[in-house]
Amino acid sequence: MEAPRKADWREERRKRAWELKQHGWRQKDIAYALGVSESAVSQWMKRGREGGEEALKAHPSKGTSPRLTVDELAQIPELLAKGAPAYRFRGDVWTAKRVAKVIEKTFGVHYSRDHIGRLIHKAGWSRQKAIERASQRNESAIQLWQQERWPALKKAEQESRTILWVDETGFYLLPMAVRTWALRGQTPILKVPLTRDHLSAISEITLGGRLFMQVRKQSYDSQAVIGFLRVLFRKIKGPILLIWDGSPIHRSKEIKVFLKTGAAKRLQLEQLPGYAPDLNPDEGIWNYLKRVEMGNLCCFDLDHLYQELIRARERLRHKREIIRSCSRQCEYLE
Repeated sequence: MEAPRKADWREERRKRAWELKQHGWRQKDIAYALGVSESAVSQWMKRGREGGEEALKAHPSKGTSPRLTVDELAQIPELLAKGAPAYRFRGDVWTAKRVAKVIEKTFGVHYSRDHIGRLIHKAGWSRQKAIERASQRNESAIQLWQQERWPALKKAEQESRTILWVDETGFYLLPMAVRTWALRGQTPILKVPLTRDHLSAISEITLGGRLFMQVRKQSYDSQAVIGFLRVLFRKIKGPILLIWDGSPIHRSKEIKVFLKTGAAKRLQLEQLPGYAPDLNPDEGIWNYLKRVEMGNLCCFDLDHLYQELIRARERLRHKREIIRSCSRQCEYLE
């Protein structure tokens, strides 16, 4: 059973005073018995005489009237949907301070940052981590790829061709976001060597969840990529459809010569639209390795990093459903 609200016991006290008065008690005695002042009892008796026992009941406070009308509140999502740049803010990012300025400019009403958070939350908005995308993206080309080009390429499976996605990345000694225990209020400082030393990696994944990855200390160039493709020829039987981005090392003269000298008999290369890493499921592999398999990992040197990366690769190779989920995230699998 819930405890009575604050207003409830006060109401009962007023009703008790009224009841005692009906039994002939003096106001002075009622005040002493209930632990209140005589003036309070006098006010209650006056209310009782004018409105009866109903006047002694508690009436919840209505609170202050909202400064924005219902119609004005309903306009907030529409205002924010225009994007922050429409209000001359730099970057399409909404903060409580920016929203407050838009509301004040539009309706002439000023709200605190905390209250702004409650308002936009009621409007169905929430704080989210934005997905960064290059402004040079060609959305029309991406839509064409998703709706026409990929459905046509997917038929390669029916022709017994293996579909591969290939990508390169770097693994640095400088760690990504690291979490560690520390005293509350004292943000820990992680001292790391300021170096650009890194390991380069190239990988391929299939729709079936197969992963193959090479790691080296030098950056990948066209010749190194060709070496990786030769290894794929030995590991994969039959024709191959390879999908990757438009990196210069993928479009170089060396790659073209490699195709002309016999590789084209088994290998078909397909280039993804520019600035669209979200179309390459291999990007999900890098993200998983860096944030999950190697998350919160600080390495001493490149040799240590190499050992940990190879171990992470071997762990991931046995997680076929994780690998397949990267293709599913790109909507290549249902």
